[in-house]
Amino acid sequence: MLAAMQANLYALGAIALWVLLASLGVSLRHLPPFLLTGLALLAGSLLALPFVWKDRRAWAIPPATLALGVYGLFGYHFLLFIALRHAPPVEANLVNYLWPLFMVVLAPLFLRGVKLRAAHVLAALLGFAGAAVAILGARTGSAGGGWAWGYLPALGSAFIWASYSLLTQRVPAFPTAAIGLFGLVSGLLSLLCHWALEPSAAVSGRDWALIAVMGLGPLGASFFLWDRALKLGDARQIGILSYVTPLGSTALLMLVSGRALSWSIGLAAVLIIGAAVLGTRTK
Repeated sequence: MLAAMQANLYALGAIALWVLLASLGVSLRHLPPFLLTGLALLAGSLLALPFVWKDRRAWAIPPATLALGVYGLFGYHFLLFIALRHAPPVEANLVNYLWPLFMVVLAPLFLRGVKLRAAHVLAALLGFAGAAVAILGARTGSAGGGWAWGYLPALGSAFIWASYSLLTQRVPAFPTAAIGLFGLVSGLLSLLCHWALEPSAAVSGRDWALIAVMGLGPLGASFFLWDRALKLGDARQIGILSYVTPLGSTALLMLVSGRALSWSIGLAAVLIIGAAVLGTRTK
C-alpha cells in the first residue's frame, strides 16, 4: 500500500511538470525548434549527474536501449514544438495527448500476449473523434480558418511517445539515471541539427530562464519521477492518472494564450480523456 501511494505521488509530480510543457513551448516558439529541443534536453540531463557520479555504471547501457531513448525524447519533443508553432496551440496540444490512447491501441503490435478488444476499438474511435472536433473547431472558430499542417507532427509526437513507452518494456531493465544519457545524446543531436539546418538565433535572458525551467522540469525531473513511479506501482493505475495531463495542460495553455473556452475545445477534451480512460480500464 505504501509503495502504491509513493508511486502515485511520483506520477502526480511528473504530471504537474508536464502540464507546464505546452505553455512553455508556446512562450519560446520564436526560437528554432532544434535549438529549443537541444538546450532544454541538455538542461534536463544535468539532473542525472549526481547519480552517475555515485555509480559510473549507470550509463553503461546497450546501444539499442540508448537508441530507443533518443527516439523517444528527441523525436517526441521536436515534433511537439513543431506542432505548437504551425497549428493552433490548444488544439495541437489536444491532438498530441492522444498518446495514452495510442499506448492501448498499439500495445498488441509491440507487446507479446496483449490483445486488442472491441472496447479498445471504441476507445480509439472516440479519441480520434475528439481530435477531429478540435481540428474542425479551430477551423470554424478562427478568422484564418483551414487545415494547419502542424496537426501532423502533433499526431506524430503522440505516436512516438506511445511507441517509446511500450518499447521500453521490451528492452533490458535500465537504471533511472540512464534517462539523463538519453537527454544528453538527444540534446547534442538537436544542437547539431540546429547548426546544420537552422539559422542562428539570439537567446535573451528571459529565454534562458524559461529554457532552464523547461529543461529541469518537464524535460528533466518529470522523466525521473515517471520512471520511479512505474517501477514502484501499477502501470495501469498510473496510466489513468496521466489523463489529468491534457486537461491541466489545455487549461493552462488557454490561460496563457488568452483563449476563451469554446464548445469544440471542451468536447474534444472530454472525448479524448474519456477514450483514454475507457481504453485503459478495459482488460
